[in-house]
Amino acid sequence: MSNRQIDQQPPVTLLSDFGDRDVYVGIMKGVIAQINSRLRVVDLTHQIPPQDVAAARFSLMNAYPYFPVGTVHVAVVDPGVGSKRRAIAVEFAQGFLVGPDNGIFSGVLSQSPAIAAVELTNLNYWRTPQPSKTFHGRDIFASVGANLASGVSLKQLGKEIDPASLVKLDIDKCKQTTNGVAGCIQYIDHFGNLVSNIPESYVQGKTWCVQAAGLNIPGCETYSDVKVGEIIALVGSHGWVEIAINRGNAHSQLQINLQDALQVLFL
Repeated sequence: MSNRQIDQQPPVTLLSDFGDRDVYVGIMKGVIAQINSRLRVVDLTHQIPPQDVAAARFSLMNAYPYFPVGTVHVAVVDPGVGSKRRAIAVEFAQGFLVGPDNGIFSGVLSQSPAIAAVELTNLNYWRTPQPSKTFHGRDIFASVGANLASGVSLKQLGKEIDPASLVKLDIDKCKQTTNGVAGCIQYIDHFGNLVSNIPESYVQGKTWCVQAAGLNIPGCETYSDVKVGEIIALVGSHGWVEIAINRGNAHSQLQINLQDALQVLFL
């Protein structure tokens, strides 16, 4: 561990699809504590739906701005664990990303591009040179994240790779049309709110509605702008246009799913 002062050591965040029933998350924290027990560990969430890399991408993209510069984000939603997919660490303006190269970081990097990236080939920073075929979160990513937060440089962790080669998830960008913006659903939250890929900047200062699944949904400011049980479109705290039902579950009631198309129309 470096001589970096304790108060200068950045936090480590953890995001996974491990849930809280099993001991997997606790084990990762144990690995981090073995390397540096003074590191602050923050659980972003461990309730990502199993193998849902797109949900992990969205969640991390919306969480990273709220952490101090230098934070190490360890994200493990890894359907390809044990395969030939790369294990990576990435430096960007706000800190570092550690996890599988499967597109999980593509949301963050679309907003804050990679400065440098490495494939994690230096076994000295793994928990073991013979990692489990099913638990790289424990044997590679937690260990690398703790070392990175403790002062180990990115270059020490493995061989440099071209950031342009990092895997990107195939999530279409929204597109302006003659009378609005065309987009799709990129995330469904715990409440069943349907979050689009259309950012707030497109609708600021405008009167607008959303067309989806044959419905015209008014654009409003708060859930309470409509009656209980009514459908509404608004900009959520995450900064994206979403479809919701006041005190209801838009996903289950409307049967609109991930990647389904929608349009914002300006009135």
